[in-house]
This record gives sequence, structure tokens and C-alpha cells, in this order.
Amino acid sequence: MRINADTGVCVGSGQCVLAEPAVFDQDDDGIVDLLTDRPEGRAAARAREAVSLCPSRALSLVEDE
Repeated sequence: MRINADTGVCVGSGQCVLAEPAVFDQDDDGIVDLLTDRPEGRAAARAREAVSLCPSRALSLVEDE
């Protein structure tokens, strides 16, 4: 799985950071910053949750084939 973040759509709510701070951070303007785009283990499960919680739909998943 790979995570995509559309910084142009991000509204800076921070739900992703609260869900998994090992994968997501925010820049000085509150916009999402990916720390890794391929989380593993528990971080991957929490990152999936973060994608579903994103109010602006700035985050998406691409499943590995």
C-alpha cells in the first residue's frame, strides 16, 4: 500500500496526525506532510484509518498489486 497526499486539497484539520503520527505530520501552515508513503504493520492500519477520517479527502491509498 502507498499513501498519496494532495497538499492542494488539505485543509489542515490534523486528523491524520492524530491517527498516526509516525506517518503524518503538518508543516508550519498545517498542511499534511508524509513522513513515509509506505507504512507497515500497525502504522499501516492506522494510516488507513487516517485516510478515511480526512475531511477534505486529501489522502488516498494505492494498493500494491
